[in-house]
Amino acid sequence: MSNLSFKTKHPLRAALALSLAAALPVSAIVATQPAEAAEGDLDKAVAALRSISTMKADFVQTDRNGQAVAGVMTLKRPGKIRFEYAKGVPLLIVSNGKSMYLVDYEVKQVQRWPISSSPLGALLDPSRDVKKYGKLLPTGHPDVISIEVRDTKHPEYGVITLIFARSASAPGGLQLTHWVALDSQNNRTTVRLRNQRYGVAVSDSAFTFRDPRRTSRRPG
Repeated sequence: MSNLSFKTKHPLRAALALSLAAALPVSAIVATQPAEAAEGDLDKAVAALRSISTMKADFVQTDRNGQAVAGVMTLKRPGKIRFEYAKGVPLLIVSNGKSMYLVDYEVKQVQRWPISSSPLGALLDPSRDVKKYGKLLPTGHPDVISIEVRDTKHPEYGVITLIFARSASAPGGLQLTHWVALDSQNNRTTVRLRNQRYGVAVSDSAFTFRDPRRTSRRPG
């Protein structure tokens, strides 16, 4: 991880929190798919997402300028996620199921917003109908599925493209390998996952945080 760079007082901070994904995915390869197969793959991908109870994975997150940070992602449905960055990166991104928080320990600030208004809402928000707002994008590879999720009535929510690879060991037979998010300010970042572990024991306390603004204050 020593080759990963991060400047704490850089505009990257906003992209880290609001985008959480980017760069052209394999879906940029143009190909055609039969409508029946496409519909079936969309159903399978939605079922695979809903089959994940808990997951841990190592991640590398890259912004549009090529800056990268690494860490460990912990997910627990419904709605909980934690991005624990590598040592030396004074940021934490965590969702308690209702709100997402960006915690900046260097400047002692906390930003908060509903998970529904984040591009990651497609992955986290149990009320978000992925199938209603999602469409399959051609990948040119039979073992890769790409789904773009956007709410046309709420462009401020941004767009997220979820990439799956067929895997018999993953829930629903599809493994989430990375995603590509674009926020309403056109900030894009790529999050790639590896070493995915499913069904691991995860306490709800993993989705709390130490508030740097004052030690006695609890997150809402």
